[in-house]
Amino acid sequence: MRPFALLHRDGADHVEVLTGDVVTVATLDDIPLHRGRPTLAVIPYRQIAERGFDCVDDGAPLECLVVRSARNEPLSSFPAAPLSVRDGGFDLSDAEYGSIVEDVLRDEIGHGEGANFVIHRVFHATVDGDPVAAARAAFGRLLAQEQGTYWTFLVHTGTRTLIGATPERHVSVADGITMMNPISGTFRHGSGDLLDFLHDPKETEELYMVLDEELKMMATVAEHGGQVAGPYLKQMAHLTHTEYLLAGRGSLDVRDVLRETMFAPTVTGSPIENACRVIARHEGRGRRYYAGVLALLDHDEQGRQTLDAPILIRTAEISPDGTLRVPVGATLVRHSTAAGEVAETHTKAAGILAALGATSSGSSSVRPQAESPEIRAALAARNDGLARFWLDSRAPGALTVPALAGKTALIVDGEDTFTAMLAHQLKALGLTVTVAPWTDFVPQPGPARVHPAPGPDAAPAETDLADLFAGGSPGIDPLAADLLVAGPGPGDPGNPDDPKMTVMRDLVEARLAAGRPLFAVCLGHEILAVLLGLGLRRREAPYQGLAREIGLFGETRRVGFYSSFAAVSEVDELVTAHGTVEIARDPADSAVHALRGPGFAGVQFHPESVLSRDGLTVLAELLPILMADVVSPARNG
Repeated sequence: MRPFALLHRDGADHVEVLTGDVVTVATLDDIPLHRGRPTLAVIPYRQIAERGFDCVDDGAPLECLVVRSARNEPLSSFPAAPLSVRDGGFDLSDAEYGSIVEDVLRDEIGHGEGANFVIHRVFHATVDGDPVAAARAAFGRLLAQEQGTYWTFLVHTGTRTLIGATPERHVSVADGITMMNPISGTFRHGSGDLLDFLHDPKETEELYMVLDEELKMMATVAEHGGQVAGPYLKQMAHLTHTEYLLAGRGSLDVRDVLRETMFAPTVTGSPIENACRVIARHEGRGRRYYAGVLALLDHDEQGRQTLDAPILIRTAEISPDGTLRVPVGATLVRHSTAAGEVAETHTKAAGILAALGATSSGSSSVRPQAESPEIRAALAARNDGLARFWLDSRAPGALTVPALAGKTALIVDGEDTFTAMLAHQLKALGLTVTVAPWTDFVPQPGPARVHPAPGPDAAPAETDLADLFAGGSPGIDPLAADLLVAGPGPGDPGNPDDPKMTVMRDLVEARLAAGRPLFAVCLGHEILAVLLGLGLRRREAPYQGLAREIGLFGETRRVGFYSSFAAVSEVDELVTAHGTVEIARDPADSAVHALRGPGFAGVQFHPESVLSRDGLTVLAELLPILMADVVSPARNG
């Protein structure tokens, strides 16, 4: 049978029928993109390697249907039909999956490796009869039984058939606007009161964390980051999710948009680079198309590129021999329990398995709860403590701080693209910002050189850190920028064997020695605190995705934390080799929330996070003070 695709998009009264030729390509750059001929790309999870992230390579190909013919057919052309599926069961038992959940909570979230991680399991079965005919029958059943889907689809490439009803847009581009759609939190219809679900801290924090992670992606692909709308309910046949919409203007090639957003935190975790390591470590097998995307690439009437890419979840893969795979996953956060996440995988699998006839249940007899004024108020209240920077629009230059205008900042990324969000905030305050990964500063072999310390009265600084700068990207010098920001990142700052920690420590130490303005966030703050003589400890309960009010140098500020470690101090003021340091600490456990000294400051929280209602205020207060004596070369002629 020739390759084809059936697509029903949200709100449409018809099904798009696409036929054409399938080509297999190696990378996203190779996806065909021709005027007048749309391409439907089936992108497997293994393409995450294009970003340099870890994955178990299962060889699943990136296949592209180059469309030759497209037509619309009415929904009635695809009736529900019976089909036979047998010998079904999960590859991991509930006990085995629950054990992995406990391992991740203890060994990864508990050790500061990230805020949340998605671990999957796979339902296997056998489809009787012709696999494509079975997929057509399931497609009709999904059209009849499901609701609230972003795409309901059937894609047959000749070598595999994918059938699904995904609730979630990953990324789209139209009219020059890039949009993303973080969805999280799962309420099973009939399991209780929807209001209780909306007030559940676990479900609320889970959505906030994926919102933060997709804002990081939007900060990379949109010119001014993403503006947030919502939250809303996403109501389906068996369950209800909560969601936000993000939008921002961008001009990247749509294939670059796909690459920079591989893959959604709702199916990976955050921070995403380390989430990929955790997934590979604990799953130990490839994901094939689970967590990848379908991507329809085209052009509009003005010749501008367009993209519509839903996430491949609630999706079955059927091989020509009738082998059926239905992968599902659960998002693990600090409040998770093994039993709760096991139950979530069963809930998420219910709709597609019912359509395939792999379970005895048909369409859900429990209808979604209607949106009442109380439900709408509970949704709106979720934004009360969030940062207005990401929710409101504003005129260019409206937030500029005169003391920062025209000065430069270099942000060193410690494997957490929160740095992209921080860059947008610093730009809004008036700074000119460069972001560089920590790997740009790995010492390279070769002769050491003397690096002069900046400043009109400074003598050249003989330092054994010279090789550090020799290995950086051209034009990026961590001592030359007006402000160095030692950015966030996952991991144990006390691990002597981690090369990232060595580089970050060397950068902070060199900046302190040179007397140049330094601002340290989260991991950077922990490293700074240790260099100033403070101790470090792992928190008994991780502060991953936690917002709280703290005392900060005489003010009360609401900020968001993503950390499992904290510096500790029994005093509010510390005399160090770099001057007297003022410390803002928790009176209950002496955890250091922030510190500041002559020309430097550090914060344990993330001022850039959507959880930090007062984050921009904190930046506007701290940065001008520590940069008070800086005259940037650009402004000095």
